[in-house]
Order: sequence, then structure tokens, then C-alpha cells
Amino acid sequence: MILIVDDNSQNLKVLGNILKKNGFLEVAFAESGEKALKFLETQEPLPSLILLDIMMPGISGFEVCKSLKSNAKTKEIPIIFLTAKTEKEDIITGLELGAVDYVTKPFNQKELITRIHTHLQLKETTEKLQQTLVAKDKFFSILGHDLVNVFNSSLGAIRILNSEHPPTDKVKTEFMSLIEDSLEKGHSLLKNLLEWSRSQTGRIKQQPANISLKMLMDSNTRLLANHAAAKNITIFHSVEKNTFIFADENMINTVIRNLISNAIKFTNYEGKITIATQIVATNLVEISFVDTGIGIKTEDIDKLFRIDISYNRVGTAQEQGTGLGLILCKEFIEKNGGTIKVESELDKGSCFYVRLPLGTEEIYNNC
Repeated sequence: MILIVDDNSQNLKVLGNILKKNGFLEVAFAESGEKALKFLETQEPLPSLILLDIMMPGISGFEVCKSLKSNAKTKEIPIIFLTAKTEKEDIITGLELGAVDYVTKPFNQKELITRIHTHLQLKETTEKLQQTLVAKDKFFSILGHDLVNVFNSSLGAIRILNSEHPPTDKVKTEFMSLIEDSLEKGHSLLKNLLEWSRSQTGRIKQQPANISLKMLMDSNTRLLANHAAAKNITIFHSVEKNTFIFADENMINTVIRNLISNAIKFTNYEGKITIATQIVATNLVEISFVDTGIGIKTEDIDKLFRIDISYNRVGTAQEQGTGLGLILCKEFIEKNGGTIKVESELDKGSCFYVRLPLGTEEIYNNC
């Protein structure tokens, strides 16, 4: 959406028509600086760009710009001044206040649209760069913190085993189990980090094909059986043999592995994890991962898939995590034309709903 602020109703009409004619269909109008500021107080989402007149009664465009740039909520919105004033001092004043550009009246339509496109593209590029920097920081934070934990745990156990006072066989067994568990966690972490890194840099080539969902579910429940057994957790899935999806096998394998691992981590001892499927449309299958675990606060659900927010919880057996697994799940699901949704309440368990494209009837018949 683009917001136009001008006290001249004819200018608003002309600018609105120019924008809509050039494909900008979402346009908002404010006839004064006061109305613009009031509009922006409650507007969600915020405009992508503001066209702001300078000479207005009441609050001038300069004052509006200064107010917006001092507000954390609105300071990143690009502002292009609309002005009949061409004095160098006025232009410099506007740019010093934080405007990105200016267009003089009367408007040259081609010039106006070119400048709008330029600054919208710059805004998009800046946002992507900021996301990349956040992702990079998250990457190194996870890598440093979690790998240190893996090595500290393993090295501590090895030092005890090699101490001057040899431990008993029972203690040896316990420490060997600790080392094995620590290395398995490190291996899983590195796999997720590698896959996520490749995804961010565009080095994963998606190769969708018809996949047996039951085959993926069987292999992953077997893979994670020991982790579940350590907490006496029962994993049950009712995925039928003839349930196929059309997606990239490696990506969806990663998704299923991470969602089951996540359920085990936050399920109480002697709990239960139930996985089921149902056809929800002619071309979609929904997979539900339901656990009897500790659940999530409703206000925290949105944090699960955001890399710019540090949200880590300790599992029911004090398992440490990075949160990267669920972020990876969302990325891979969406790359395959699917969606993921979470329903949960604290102390009442969680359910992750994943929807993915079905294979075609023709593919079914050939399998």
C-alpha cells in the first residue's frame, strides 16, 4: 500500500489515478499531516511508501517526516516529498530529515512511477539484507553454543573414564551412553545446520516426486525409536500404504524427522505421540503430529518458526535445542507447496498440522 498525504484534493485524485493505472491498486489518502499521523498509529500493515506534500496547513510535511522518523514503528517507511519548492535548501532539509527522494509539482508521471519503483525495490533489498544478517547471526549463535555443549559433555565423560581412579563397569556404561547421546545430538545438529545453510544459499535443488508417506513415517519412527524408548514414549502412526505425496523426498524426510524429534523432546515420560493423515481437499493430505507433552503458551506459538527471535525451551528430560529444526520444517514445507500450523496449550500437549500436495491418481496406479 502507498499512502498519499496532500491537502489538495485534486492532487490526491490525480496521484491516486496515476498509481492505480500503473498497477498500485492499494492506495490510501490523508488530507493533512495530522490525519496522516493518526492513520499510521493504527494501520496494519504499514504502507510500503509515503508520498508526502511539504506545504500543508497545520503540520507541514517536514514535521510529519520528522515525527515518522523518530518513531520506531514508522521510521523505516520510505518517504518521497511532493513539492512545488525547488530551492536547494528545502530539498536538503527534506533529505536531512530522512526522506529518500523528492518529486516536484506539476508531476511528470513517468518520473514519479520510476522513482516509486526504485525506492520500493531498495526497501525490499534492504529488508532481505537485514533478514540475511539476522539469519547469519542465528547460524553462528547456534553453531557456537550447541557444538560447545556437545564437545563439553563428551570430553567431560571421557576425562572421567580416563581418570586415575577407574570407574566401575556400571559407571562406564552410563558415561558411554552419555557420550553416544551427545554425539547423536551433535550429528543431528550438524545435519540441520548444513541443510538450512544450503537452503538459505539456494544450493538445494528441489526434486519433487511421488513418495510413499508410510515409507517415510516407518523409517523415521524406527530411526528415533531409541530416543522414544529412553522416555518410555509410545509412537503410533496410522499412515496407510496407499498414501502418497508429491514432494521432494529429502526435504520431507527432514521435516518428519524433526517433527517427531520435537514431539519426543517435549513429551513427558510414558507419554504418547500419535501421527495420522486425512485427505482435506482433492489435492492435499494433512498429517497431524499429536503429543501428550508440556505444550506451548498460545502467545509463543508464532515464535517457533521465526529465526529473528531467540526462543529455546528445555525438553522434559532437560534436552537442549536450537529451534532451528522447526524453522527448517516450515521452509521445506512451503518450498513444496504446503503449510504448517500449530495448536497447543500449556501442559495440554501440542498438535502440528502439515498439509502437502497429494500425488495424482495416475501416479498412484503406477506405484
